[in-house]
Amino acid sequence: MVLPTVWDAWSARIATAAGFAALTVGSHPLADSIGKPDGEGMSFDDVLARVAQITAAVNVPVSVDVESGYGQPAQRLIDGLLSVGAFGLNIDDTVHAERKRLRSAREHAELVGALRSAADAAGVRVVINARTDLFLRNDGDDSDRVERAIARLIEAADAGADVLYPVGRHDPETLRRLATELLLPVNAIALPDRDDPSSFGPLGVARISFGPFLQSALAGRARELLDRWA
Repeated sequence: MVLPTVWDAWSARIATAAGFAALTVGSHPLADSIGKPDGEGMSFDDVLARVAQITAAVNVPVSVDVESGYGQPAQRLIDGLLSVGAFGLNIDDTVHAERKRLRSAREHAELVGALRSAADAAGVRVVINARTDLFLRNDGDDSDRVERAIARLIEAADAGADVLYPVGRHDPETLRRLATELLLPVNAIALPDRDDPSSFGPLGVARISFGPFLQSALAGRARELLDRWA
């Protein structure tokens, strides 16, 4: 399943007009679109305001990257997302507001579990995409990073995640191993202007999003057009 990563009503309408049946809102392009830095430079209220505009503009399920939670309790995250019509979320294990410390595997799993409990109490099957930043951070030794990421994401799966997201650009064999050894569908990040759409399925990837790269590709094309007139 491909979920184009959007950031406003305009980009959401473009994606749905192209035929996509679900979308994800990326924190990086969303922050760029309102002039704030990624890494929780926005507030959760900033996120909700923009997501409300997106869900009002399109009639498809929308998932939202809530980074590490903006310092909000799980109940507030779920209540806020449901109030603006979102039905899924990404949750990071990097705590941006605390000098970008990495949550322990158990701490991250506990947050996933709290999100699942809050969603269940609301009577909505919110799709939780549990993300680990081990690869982005080059955390620890290279030799066992894949094993540590798998163990961390298995804990998140046991706590109630629906999708697992070892974010980063992986070589095919690493991606195949992650998709094979993890117990739930794996999300991969793709470059929409460079990657072969048919290359992910044979590796076992179940879900694809674009992170900041769709916005970046469009920005590059916009610069080409504007350079003709500058």
